[in-house]
Amino acid sequence: MAAFKNLRGVIIFSVLTINTMFWFVPILLLALVKLLLPIPSLRRSITRVIMWIGDQWVVVNRYMLAGGGTLQWRAETSEPLRLDGWYLVIANHQTWVDILVLQTVLNRRIPFLKFFIKQELVWFPVLGIAWWAMDMPFMKRYKQSYLAKHPEKKGKDLEATRKACEKFKDTPTSVINFIEGTRFSEAKRDARHSPYRNLLAPRAGGIAIALSSMGQLFDAVLDVTLVYPDGIPKFWNLCCGDSVRVIVDVRVRPCDDNLVGGDYQNDRAYRRGVHQWLTGVWQEKDDRIDALRDDSQSRSRVA
Repeated sequence: MAAFKNLRGVIIFSVLTINTMFWFVPILLLALVKLLLPIPSLRRSITRVIMWIGDQWVVVNRYMLAGGGTLQWRAETSEPLRLDGWYLVIANHQTWVDILVLQTVLNRRIPFLKFFIKQELVWFPVLGIAWWAMDMPFMKRYKQSYLAKHPEKKGKDLEATRKACEKFKDTPTSVINFIEGTRFSEAKRDARHSPYRNLLAPRAGGIAIALSSMGQLFDAVLDVTLVYPDGIPKFWNLCCGDSVRVIVDVRVRPCDDNLVGGDYQNDRAYRRGVHQWLTGVWQEKDDRIDALRDDSQSRSRVA
């Protein structure tokens, strides 16, 4: 049985890799055209084509993972979503499977998701170039110890995020940020003295710059809560055919005026307001995770 599961895992992983390579070729070619012909109108048209290609990539991945019954998801949305809207998506982060789940559930319900990605991942084989071509915003974070030795670098990472968001003003866009900064674990929670049971403390810098750069365009903030009732899965488990249940709770929050257009770096009052808002959202999310998990267990007992 273990050998069969591993064989299935190899097959599924191979098909997903082939699918990625298949769509990567036209993305790369279009990226080169986009690079060599810096005409704004042409670049926007090429970006739309690249987004369509990315959409097809997600659809095939979705059928490969969900078609076999390995990914079982239940989504709840507080309000209808729009494919032609601008959204800032925030979500808790526990596993690489989160990305596949979000793409599966939100695909063709909102514009193609653009992730805030660590700058180091631009060198990730194949996907790094694809992410660049899709205008994914790359973020560079400096540790406090580094900033103490190089104070001239303070604010440079946030400025890079601001420039990345500038590109999204011409096309309906969904920008997503895992604002915990890394995947959750109980060890990380305890080491960082997080005040939450199920979450790491949020980092406000990236979301604040997104709001100040293009907040006037956002129709709403999509507050996504991911819960795995049977435990946090690994990507390999998904490929091997293990049944992965996930609850996706989407709360549509207004993009309040006091969050838009501020100066996060220099305006202390604005910075405090963003932190207070985000702290409230995160406390609600922490409680929501417990409620969704309890509800899932109750349903399982009834079934």
